[in-house]
Amino acid sequence: MLAIIGGSGLTRLSSLDVSHREVVRTPYGEPSGPLTFGNICGQPAIFLARHGYGHTIPPHEVNYRANLWALKAKKATAIISVASVGSIRADLHPGDLVLPDQIIDYTWGRHSTFHEGPGCTVTHVDFTHPYERPLVEQILQAAQGVGEAVKDGAVYAATQGPRLETAAEINRLERDGADVVGMTGMPEAVLARELHLPYAAINVVVNYGAGRGDSAEAIHFESVTQVLQEAMVRVRRVVERLVCNYAATHSQEGAGQ
Repeated sequence: MLAIIGGSGLTRLSSLDVSHREVVRTPYGEPSGPLTFGNICGQPAIFLARHGYGHTIPPHEVNYRANLWALKAKKATAIISVASVGSIRADLHPGDLVLPDQIIDYTWGRHSTFHEGPGCTVTHVDFTHPYERPLVEQILQAAQGVGEAVKDGAVYAATQGPRLETAAEINRLERDGADVVGMTGMPEAVLARELHLPYAAINVVVNYGAGRGDSAEAIHFESVTQVLQEAMVRVRRVVERLVCNYAATHSQEGAGQ
């Protein structure tokens, strides 16, 4: 069953035929909110609003461990993250949808592993390729199926937030090789890896990074909101098709075993 974690602009899936909501208790505290269970085109899915259903939880205070643990506990088999980002790369413009393939982590002070605390042994996980390529391919197929353009491949810089970056910091991120910048990609991605949950992301470019394009002097939040609202209509279409395709593919795989 596919799980969708919605970020800014995606606090609910309008196409999800909701069956029930469930508050899940975890060893790591409370998730961002109840898990919403339902169906899209007759196929099961779980939805969770990363920042809470009232968008009240800032990026650095999201309980990523509780969110991922809860989804795993309720039988999610893969996770799609939807998140807004700023553009660093010249060919990425507000309104573009991009699927990242790498991460550079600049966050600090966040609980970034399940393998800590009394009784835990030292555990290392391979994170060479943080996003599950077969899942990315399924997103690309879903986007093609609904006629939505999606750019494949970008290096995601995960910053601490909640403030946005300075122009100098964006320049530094570019020198480091980053293409987009956001605040929620880590530790979410690595926690999914520790739980053996395939993970991929749909990033919505909502603005140019500080010092770039129409953000040369300041970030214009009113235009960010408009871009986000318009882009999320397209994201929902892709996610709807993805859920349908994912369920059909996995049911066929199960029948063949």
